Amino acid sequence: MSSALPPDVVRNIVEIFGARGERWLGELPAVLRGLCATWGLVQVGAPMTGGTHSWVAPVRRADGSLAVLKIPVRDPENAGEAAGLHWYGGDGAVRLYDFDPGSGALLLEYARPGTPLLPQPETPLEGLPENAGRVRLACDLLRRLRRAPGELPDGYPPLPTVADVVAEWSAWLTGPAAAVLDPPLRSRARDRCAELAEPDGPLLVVNRDNHLGNIVAAEREPLLLIDPKPYLGEAAFDAGFLVLIQVASAPGADQARRVTTRTADALGVGARRARSWAFLRAVEEVAWAVEDDRPADRDRNLAIAAALR
Repeated sequence: MSSALPPDVVRNIVEIFGARGERWLGELPAVLRGLCATWGLVQVGAPMTGGTHSWVAPVRRADGSLAVLKIPVRDPENAGEAAGLHWYGGDGAVRLYDFDPGSGALLLEYARPGTPLLPQPETPLEGLPENAGRVRLACDLLRRLRRAPGELPDGYPPLPTVADVVAEWSAWLTGPAAAVLDPPLRSRARDRCAELAEPDGPLLVVNRDNHLGNIVAAEREPLLLIDPKPYLGEAAFDAGFLVLIQVASAPGADQARRVTTRTADALGVGARRARSWAFLRAVEEVAWAVEDDRPADRDRNLAIAAALR
């Protein structure tokens, strides 16, 4: 049993979480030993690379079956993962076998071969014309995953809400850091926050991180969602990040119009709401880039926001 994380994951966790991430890394060996003892697990492979928030590795369960153990650094984005997977019940997403409220650890179905629907290099590929069919497959799966929330077992954290996210955006737009946006863009962002603060339709289980690297080939179904970031919000929220990353391939008005219309239609939501969510997700990316002093990311997402305004 090894809690050693790949260097890229260690670096990401320390950069993102600072002292809290370092404490989490120090506590990880004991947490892993406890979970393996409680759940009767034996680690059968090295921890997976490429992550930013979690220790993830294949394990063998007491009945001999394979699974994946995921121990996250908990934050608002992943707080609802257990609840979302519980409600999905394996319908289009990996199955949740067990959840530990103390550590936030999840024991999950091992989706093999696990080939992503689309690789995730630094520059997104979702907006390239040759990948439109893959985006459509992702939209079909997201529509299938969308559902009303139900009851949760004891200890499961509730879903974070889209309403709280919009409130955070609104607060940022009133602060000095938002001066990075030109006045018309800042005004548009405030208007969009006011518009989206009132949900259009029922509150559903929707997803925040809809890139195609989180949809993988599996044995039980052709494609399954892994690593969901479920929130409680309107259906059109599903379009936000997916539209943003498609516009990122070629930021401009024509690309924004084309992918927004196509994606909204595939998701069964209104194009205006889809575009508004994508625009504000781009503004959020600008805010994060400003906070982390990443000027290249700031400028790239300013261009995306301008295309979607």
